[in-house]
Amino acid sequence: ATKQFLEEINKWTVQYNVSPLSWNVAVKFLMARKFDVLRAIELFHSYRETRRKEGIVKLKPHEEPLRSEILSGKFTILNVRDPTGASIALFTARLHHPHKSVQHVVLQALFYLLDRAVDSFETQRNGLVFIYDMCGSNYANFELDLGKKVLNLLKGAFPARLKKVLIVGAPIWFRVPYSIISLLLKDKVRERIQILKTSEVTQHLPRECLPENLGGYVKIDLATWNFQFLPQVNGHPDPFDEIILFSLPPALDWDSVHVPGPHAMTIQELVDYVNARQKQGIYEEYEDIRRENPVGTFHCSMSPGNLEKNRYGDVPCLDQTRVKLTKRSGHTQTDYINASFMDGYKQKNAYIGTQGPLENTYRDFWLMVWEQKVLVIVMTTRFEEGGRRKCGQYWPLEKDSRIRFGFLTVTNLGVENMNHYKKTTLEIHNTETFCSLDICLAQLEELGTLNVFQTVSRMRTQRAFSIQTPEQYYFCYKAILEFAEKEGMVSSGQNLLAVESQ
Repeated sequence: ATKQFLEEINKWTVQYNVSPLSWNVAVKFLMARKFDVLRAIELFHSYRETRRKEGIVKLKPHEEPLRSEILSGKFTILNVRDPTGASIALFTARLHHPHKSVQHVVLQALFYLLDRAVDSFETQRNGLVFIYDMCGSNYANFELDLGKKVLNLLKGAFPARLKKVLIVGAPIWFRVPYSIISLLLKDKVRERIQILKTSEVTQHLPRECLPENLGGYVKIDLATWNFQFLPQVNGHPDPFDEIILFSLPPALDWDSVHVPGPHAMTIQELVDYVNARQKQGIYEEYEDIRRENPVGTFHCSMSPGNLEKNRYGDVPCLDQTRVKLTKRSGHTQTDYINASFMDGYKQKNAYIGTQGPLENTYRDFWLMVWEQKVLVIVMTTRFEEGGRRKCGQYWPLEKDSRIRFGFLTVTNLGVENMNHYKKTTLEIHNTETFCSLDICLAQLEELGTLNVFQTVSRMRTQRAFSIQTPEQYYFCYKAILEFAEKEGMVSSGQNLLAVESQ
């Protein structure tokens, strides 16, 4: 089995010109899946992708902020095992302060310490018990998104057999977030989770395996315990660093995330696909996208000085793709605007996705237009929709009128009313649906294929939470099919009639 696993994985490492996987690493993944080669390969790629997605690469445990996170003691590995030989990991919730921590650093520390645990052959063979100690914690110590990521990691993205998860001393309010998390879990994983009172823990683990605060005999000083896990020097080379860093698709001339990928459909295949899945099936497909956590951080968007520049509290900008203002007029001391660079089809930074300007961001908006040499502005919203203010009046309405924004003056040179387009009131059109259609139709024109799911998923890596409703996502499919019908790419009536009947 090990030889077969290495043959398959090293085909992949050769393709990306990285060092082959070692025998010991292969055994680690195989043991986690009881030497089922296909499941072990799936686990390997899940582990690799999770580390890439969360930035868990080139870890330097002796440097800040990772060192402090490791030594905080909020997560550790006990020096005892359960009666079956499983390693015991402990997360102490009261020591976690989300407002003081950076989530990806917390995950780095967790990965680092779990890796130390599974370095042991005994842990590889006998698995892992995870204790989530909520004793003495309150709601301020809880982070739902982190909880989901940790469970996703343990259930399918880490090379260790998860024996059970014990949630100890959970307050009453924990029932609601746990019910949300549990919906994402398979029955097999859900069955391994036990919510216990402190007095019940010894029914699941003997006292010799538990710290004193949980009724056990193990003396542990969380403030100093993790020093033993720091290496003598700043870490040895991690073979996965090379694999993670070079596992992205090869760089292409156009350097865009929107390039032809696997599973693209011809227009007839798309018609058949939509008719087979029907409207409800497309909605369910959207839920798979929506459940994916954003790739990146929102520190600038969520900093106190910038909050007033966001039209909606739940639509922040990713730090990694945000547009930065270079000139700062007297009214602002920040380079922030809620706007993101977004790739087009084979075109880097083809669009800038931004919110409808607020009165206090008109200057910033026009400064961005000037600095980024924007030639076309597409407004995909009304000023007000569904009783909600969606956009401010950021340009002069009348011909020849002008408005000054800082050192820039905007003049209305003329107004032309067109009847080519009809804007609905269903709030299904927005910047991202517009861009999704542009990307999909560009690929369709060039290659005769497209992939809506892939396009939207990749778009959300640059403009987080793009396509916010299943209606918007369904509209992308519907608009493409209507375009195909009008262009004679499919027989008239064979698609929309079937779709609209759902």
